Amino acid sequence: MDLRLAVFDFDSTLMDGESIGFLAKRLGIEAEVSEITRRAMAGEMDFFEALKKRVSLLKGMSIKEAKEALSNLPLIEGGSKLIAFLKQRGVRCVCFSGGFMWGVESVSKTLGLDAYFANILHHKDGVLSGEVGGYMMFNDSKGIMLKQLQALMGIDQEKTLCVGDGANDISMFKCAKYSVAFCAKDVLKPYASHVLDIKDLSQIIKIIE
Repeated sequence: MDLRLAVFDFDSTLMDGESIGFLAKRLGIEAEVSEITRRAMAGEMDFFEALKKRVSLLKGMSIKEAKEALSNLPLIEGGSKLIAFLKQRGVRCVCFSGGFMWGVESVSKTLGLDAYFANILHHKDGVLSGEVGGYMMFNDSKGIMLKQLQALMGIDQEKTLCVGDGANDISMFKCAKYSVAFCAKDVLKPYASHVLDIKDLSQIIKIIE
């Protein structure tokens, strides 16, 4: 493959788990939030509505506790190896996350990504307000952002790879010739050029070599 741009989802793709789940666990509402996440990722619920509903349940959580919950997030096996492989070949690597900047920023820097886009938890007086804003709020946000990046960088779909696992990755898969559904929900697989059910991102090297 002649690639110049690779875009990765974050939750359950680069990171082993869901950012919102680590926050919810601190508040004892993990089961309720996980069910909403499951429905959103399966395409059973609008992503924006699901995001708003889940974040509203975090209202009152301290910034300190939220940041602690999103620190040292576990990486998916093989992620560092894959990113290093791509960067050695001059491929720009970017993360699009429906999760939150506090977690995405640290992991992206650890992996050496070129850029990252995520959502931001609104807070006031040291606690979360239950509101959220950012780059990745809607079902089609990733596709819109990918088109903008491709135009800015002069890179077309033929040289773009996307990797993701859920319904909100469909829009970016439509904008890339190469797309890997990674341990993905069934709703995403029909839009993928490749399906990988092994939980090891380095297996993608075999696909793109």
